[in-house]
Amino acid sequence: MNGFADRGLDESAFGEKNGGFRENIRTFDAFPKTKPTYTRRTSTGGYTTLLLITISLFLSISEFLRWYRGHETHLFSVEKGVSHQMQINLDIVVPMLCHDLHVNVQDASGDRILAGDLLTKDPTNWSHWVDASGTHRLADERYVKEEEEDTHVGHVLGEVGGRKRKKFKRTPGLGWGSGAGRSCRIYGSLEGNKVQGDFHITARGHGYMEMGEHLDHDAFNFSHIINELSFGPLYPSLLNPLDRTYATTDSHFYKFQYYLSIVPTVYTRSPTPPPPSPNKPHDTPLPPDFSTSNTIITNQYAATSQSHPVNERTIPGIFFKFDIEPILLTVREERMGFLWLVVRVVNVVSGVLVGGGWCYQLVGWGREVLRGKGRGGGRGEGMLNGRVFGGNGEDEED
Repeated sequence: MNGFADRGLDESAFGEKNGGFRENIRTFDAFPKTKPTYTRRTSTGGYTTLLLITISLFLSISEFLRWYRGHETHLFSVEKGVSHQMQINLDIVVPMLCHDLHVNVQDASGDRILAGDLLTKDPTNWSHWVDASGTHRLADERYVKEEEEDTHVGHVLGEVGGRKRKKFKRTPGLGWGSGAGRSCRIYGSLEGNKVQGDFHITARGHGYMEMGEHLDHDAFNFSHIINELSFGPLYPSLLNPLDRTYATTDSHFYKFQYYLSIVPTVYTRSPTPPPPSPNKPHDTPLPPDFSTSNTIITNQYAATSQSHPVNERTIPGIFFKFDIEPILLTVREERMGFLWLVVRVVNVVSGVLVGGGWCYQLVGWGREVLRGKGRGGGRGEGMLNGRVFGGNGEDEED
């Protein structure tokens, strides 16, 4: 036809080539290509691309930091096993002579511990402790944030995880002066039954029926500074609600009453805390002094105060009533796998690029619509020498 055959031409050579499977698979191409001669680069597109790359980079770094820090989960469960003992750590300063103070612990089982015989009493000066850095009154808002830091796994394990436990620091020297040694520092650790109970500091001859002379009432002064009050293994670097707090009074008959609610707590980075020994199952309770670089066991507590003056028929002193909650709080820090991070970054980057492309096209479409309205009353010149002329005869810029 049309002389094709006379000139040895094949009409099929001018249609789509049939190259077999490799050519037919092109029909499934979801990414059609455009020849470079049909595309045009603009400065607006360049700025938009740089903006999208910056946003993608910022969000990718945020995702990486979020993955690196991990996240915390709080799990409450009934404490398993049978516990018997609990360690009490106390470090308190009272502006009275040491031999005028009695410390006792009594629990719900009826056991009474003469804590004064187990704890250390050192004469000291009140001024050495009241002006110490960080000492504050209970519920001071300035120290709430510092206490909250000690509830995060990363901070707790960074402070005490796998390290050798410290002891109470030494009592400063008395120095010289008329007030030297007029205060008493009571500190140490003692073992008690893991049941509801209370321990209290009272004056000599008051609180229990004891033989001997009663202390004169004018010598009463139960102002105090609590340097440490914790339950379980001693971790001085962890800040508890009553640590480094003080309370003062001018009254000789004053009763400081603290109510403590204790919650056994496990801080861990492990998916499952290890058992105490390979021969014991995972549901066996860990020993209270268990500590590794990834897991420690301790106790948290909440404290409230109901302190007030009392009459001479009521025993003054410092009283701590504690109750142990029958639950176990497990605070676990978890980090997702690296593949999870890769998927998140790919989703973020692709979402920004696709969304940014849509916005760019919508803005371009809007500009074209506005330009068309602006040229509606003028004469159209079309495109000459690669320049677009508007209705006012001036060149339009991209």
